[in-house]
Amino acid sequence: MIRRTEPSPHGMQHLLCRTVWDADAVRDDVREYVVEHLQDEAAVLVVDETGDLKKGIHTVGVQRQYTGTAGRIENSQVAVYLVYTGVRGHAAVDRELYIPRSWTCDPDRCRAAGLGEGTVFATKPELARTMIERFLDAGHRVGWVTGDEVYGGNPKLRTALEERGIGYVLAVACSAEVTTGAGTFRADALVKKVPKRAWQKLSAGRGAKGERSYDWAVIDLAEPAPGSRQLLIRRNRTTGELAYYRCFSPQPVPLTKLVRVAGSRWRVEETIQTEKGLAGLDEHQVRRSPSWTRWVRPCFPRRRPRRRTRPQPRSGRAGPAVLQRDPAPVHHTRRPAPPRHRPPTRLVGLATPPSAAITHQPLPATIHIPAMRTTIYSWSISGFVGD
Repeated sequence: MIRRTEPSPHGMQHLLCRTVWDADAVRDDVREYVVEHLQDEAAVLVVDETGDLKKGIHTVGVQRQYTGTAGRIENSQVAVYLVYTGVRGHAAVDRELYIPRSWTCDPDRCRAAGLGEGTVFATKPELARTMIERFLDAGHRVGWVTGDEVYGGNPKLRTALEERGIGYVLAVACSAEVTTGAGTFRADALVKKVPKRAWQKLSAGRGAKGERSYDWAVIDLAEPAPGSRQLLIRRNRTTGELAYYRCFSPQPVPLTKLVRVAGSRWRVEETIQTEKGLAGLDEHQVRRSPSWTRWVRPCFPRRRPRRRTRPQPRSGRAGPAVLQRDPAPVHHTRRPAPPRHRPPTRLVGLATPPSAAITHQPLPATIHIPAMRTTIYSWSISGFVGD
């Protein structure tokens, strides 16, 4: 992570805007470092987008659009991130800035923002496909990809993953149509035909409040293409809310594995939140595309490995400092305070009794108690009766 130590932002602006260095080469080094230290045969690639609220119209890619950061349509800048997650930890390995069509149709505006002449409009699923293929073309292997409805509803992305033999668990809308042996149905209509005995309680992983347990059901889909395809359904055990996923795997897999992959999607939200909170991912003050690219490179990955031991960098080059653990704080031994010297304890002298003897007054021989008359009332049908 790059830390600003100067009182003014000029040094940081010079680094981001005018200094000569290759941000894409830094991206490749970060990706290699993450895979080396978080290597997991069951790793999952997670794709998701996040938005940064902006003012004005000159920042690259900004326009009024929906962003999950605000939960509504705002003037914002949106980017798609690719996160590598495994049992040892998770970290972002790639990113692509979403350039709306209103920008790509204005060459002068793109040129002023530092975008190349050949910049064309690309949807968020297309950006996700570009990053996934770049990860695979670098020689890395991963078995699964997951994402939300933006990516699950795109057939081109699903087809590209199937052609590469990559399994996926992608969320889809309730209106998505799927084909079964009994015909074609909407997902929300098909769930009504699931018998009660088909639901299983399984955990999608640990969260901030413990295990995330849901009821799950899976339905086999009938498609002529090779591979195993299912519709995965998740039901909230408290509210009954439903979520749907289209699943593909080259070979049949158990329900528990599909649930594990679906639960990995929350890691991207944790990664982005950590980068914004600790590395200032959304606090950049740049307008042009090259400067934005340089800013997000040192910001990720910020999620440290989960293992206790500190990973060793490759021989021949030092690894980025962002994944290394912070040095242990120095604990200074406090010098014991000198003992306090207290005066010796002294006995307190009692008062001298008076010389005159105390005269004791004798009590009377008998105590006369005045006679008391007690009246007891009992309840009867006729009223109170005195005894």
